[in-house]
Amino acid sequence: MDSFIRLLLLVACLFPALVHCNLRRYNFDVVMKKSTKLCSSKSIVTVNGRFPGRTLYAREGDTVIVKVTNHVKYNVSIHCIHYTVSNSDWAELCPPFHGAIVILPKRGVPYPFPKPDKEVVVVLGEWWKSDTEAVINQALKSGLAPNVSDSHTINGHPGPLSSCSSSGGFTLPVESSKTYMLRIINAALNEELFFKIAGHKLTVVEVDATYVKPFKIDTVPPLSWTLQIAVDNVTATATLHYSGTLASTPTTITKPPPQNATAVANNFIDSLRSLNSKTYPARVPQTVDHNLLFAVGLGVNPCPSCKAGNGTRVVASMNNVTFVMPTTALLQAHFFNISGVFSTDFPGNPPNVFNYTGTPPANLQTNSGTKVYRLAYNSTVQLVIQDTGIIAPENHPIHLHGFNFFAVGKGLGNFNPKTDQKKFNLVDPVERNTIGVPSGGWVAIRFRADNPGVWFMHCHLEIHTNLGT
Repeated sequence: MDSFIRLLLLVACLFPALVHCNLRRYNFDVVMKKSTKLCSSKSIVTVNGRFPGRTLYAREGDTVIVKVTNHVKYNVSIHCIHYTVSNSDWAELCPPFHGAIVILPKRGVPYPFPKPDKEVVVVLGEWWKSDTEAVINQALKSGLAPNVSDSHTINGHPGPLSSCSSSGGFTLPVESSKTYMLRIINAALNEELFFKIAGHKLTVVEVDATYVKPFKIDTVPPLSWTLQIAVDNVTATATLHYSGTLASTPTTITKPPPQNATAVANNFIDSLRSLNSKTYPARVPQTVDHNLLFAVGLGVNPCPSCKAGNGTRVVASMNNVTFVMPTTALLQAHFFNISGVFSTDFPGNPPNVFNYTGTPPANLQTNSGTKVYRLAYNSTVQLVIQDTGIIAPENHPIHLHGFNFFAVGKGLGNFNPKTDQKKFNLVDPVERNTIGVPSGGWVAIRFRADNPGVWFMHCHLEIHTNLGT
């Protein structure tokens, strides 16, 4: 796959009449490196020996060639959201295996807001003092979550903790009266995080690589959340250091919001609006060709080998379908007409209608399969994603590959098409590629299917992706 992508990029730059591009080359060497954090050491898989990995910079319209050389014993794959490199052993190796990709405007094109004096990438992550492949594999087999991390990190640093006071923290040097743009990335596996700076208001200007109407806020949640699984409640800290500050000046510590600060998260989400200007229009589909409802949640399937689950395992599903990863690429199977790889009978609505946020059905078993839903090219889609209370209601950060979409509505309880649709924002809804489905609620998105291909839509909680959503 990596060679195929590089070939396509190279071909694009060999024909400048078709594509005007600035070629950028990066070498990613996947290597083991010993790292010491939280007063303990272990070897981790890294990109170029860094944790987090090197930031990849490009301008809009550039062609980027990334040569990835694997020097470790594990199979790896590269996936660009920001950029993430992952492998089949999941949490054992993934935590240090990520970095950022920054796409700047075309040269000479200004930001639609005052130019900052400096830009800084802030990667929020996690750190495990120790874990084993056996623990991860057992978690996958039983459907249970892995052990929570020992600490959160900011740019790879947990900050001083009571369990290890010598553990250093990230420091951002700043000057008074200057403006700093922070590109905040959540690289945690199964947690969505709050970010704030003591004594400062933050002006939000962009989410998911799309500009928004600027607004001020004191806490930024990289996606809202009310998870029902165990999470790491250790707060990572960093230092904002003003130049000229005396060493004796006391440090002001910010007070983080509680884990269940739904109102804080909703305040952020409800403030997001597209610019919808002449330069950056919001092309929201006003009519829809496909009106879909996907119920997302958990289930319980038989698993004779799962001792921890008494012969059963927890799975995840959409419209009662637990997705089975194919061994043959879906686009390859489609292009070469290879039968038996996937079916096209993914239901556009839940096959069994029930009170999604109320009492769950008695039968919690799901159907397993590699199923897809076909969309005609250039058709318009409205998709309502409904959380369910099966086992427990949860927030689901749903990510759609290949498209941006408009978040036109959200609410608690069961979606009511007669009343809820009347409240949709079809003028300036925020444009995203990942959306948080509220715990015990729903979100509605719209987009135009104008990017041909086979595109994966999944929950961005790693455990749910592995369990079939």
